[in-house]
Amino acid sequence: MNELRSIILAAGKGTRFKSEMPKVLHELAGKPIVHYVLDVAEAVGSLGTYVVVGHKAEQVTASVEGRAKTVIQSEQLGTGHAVRCCESHFKGVSGDVLVMCGDTPLLDKTIVQALVDQHRSAKNACTVLTARLTDPSGYGRIVRGAGGKLEAIREHKDATAEEKKICEINTGVYCFDAPLLFSFIGNIKENPKKKEYYLTDIIELFLTQHKSVGTLVTDDWTANLGINSRVELALAEKIRREKVLKAFMESGVTIIDPATTYIEENVTIGQDTVIYPCTYIHTGVVVGSGCSLGPFARLRPGTKLGDQVSIGNFTEVSRSVLGNNVNMKHFSFLGDAEVGEGSNIGCGTVTANYDGKNKNKTKIGRRAFIGCDTVLVAPVEVGDGAMAGAGSVVMRNKNIPAGMLAVGMPARVIKKVDK
Repeated sequence: MNELRSIILAAGKGTRFKSEMPKVLHELAGKPIVHYVLDVAEAVGSLGTYVVVGHKAEQVTASVEGRAKTVIQSEQLGTGHAVRCCESHFKGVSGDVLVMCGDTPLLDKTIVQALVDQHRSAKNACTVLTARLTDPSGYGRIVRGAGGKLEAIREHKDATAEEKKICEINTGVYCFDAPLLFSFIGNIKENPKKKEYYLTDIIELFLTQHKSVGTLVTDDWTANLGINSRVELALAEKIRREKVLKAFMESGVTIIDPATTYIEENVTIGQDTVIYPCTYIHTGVVVGSGCSLGPFARLRPGTKLGDQVSIGNFTEVSRSVLGNNVNMKHFSFLGDAEVGEGSNIGCGTVTANYDGKNKNKTKIGRRAFIGCDTVLVAPVEVGDGAMAGAGSVVMRNKNIPAGMLAVGMPARVIKKVDK
């Protein structure tokens, strides 16, 4: 079986973003754009991935560390030059190399796997992923000759009036025979208009040497959607979010109003959970089965909810673990907290977890009852079956023992909880 490696092109400045941050590091559904492309490379079995970086290279390198190696493109001289910058890493390497753009987060791994499979079965020098668009403006066109065979990829600015009528476009995803790619890459000529080296020109070089070049056409128009502006980022966010929500609904989660529900990537939600409008769930959150969330609830990273947990309106949970059957109905905040099963978090409860220097922990035991408008100044513990009276301020390290009632500002333990 042929080995597969990947090159991801991510050196561009993204000037239309008007941002100090490289465009590939802007987040989409909770994670950087380029990480979606890394996910695809990993999913199709890439043994090694090289990310070509240029603008703010150190930031991109830090983001992809542990998942890919970075290669510096010191001058922005086009896609052909970017791939050539990786040449030293492919000396003596056989097999195939997948080339993708770092700003295409909607690229589907199944489409890319199909591209690799077709490339290998046809034993092509190169196989290009293409798509058909109703409005192909700005994209490189797929120029075909007799019998529908690929003859060239013509960049929009270089295309003739007749070629601009072509609706089949280049997505910027290629699978190459690695030794052939790097034996031809140095023969690409500088484009006289752009003063750049186009990777697409290698197609004609292959064909003049009678190397086989193929295409795979995808019906998924989003596969080629590059993110070049914040407007396009918002469009991609909408498309990605719709896919995420659809997957949850098909797995047994009820989402009352998908238009106002925001769920980021890498979230886990159990069956029969109901999500009400205007709820935001961040990446990494785990929600059990049979829960009720919202409306107007926010679950931030590091949050884990057990089964049958109720998180009501105007609530926020951050870096906290809630056991089964916990109720937190409205107007409350839990941060850096651990809440035992069966406990009640009253309206207006706040864990004051930040002391100006550090985030501190609050631990609430099983079947505890926290009254309305209680402030728990961390670090603090509330024991099993204990109760904090309404309006109490439980000061740091003034723990409430199991089964006891504390009231007041500051709260004082006054008696056992009445059974």
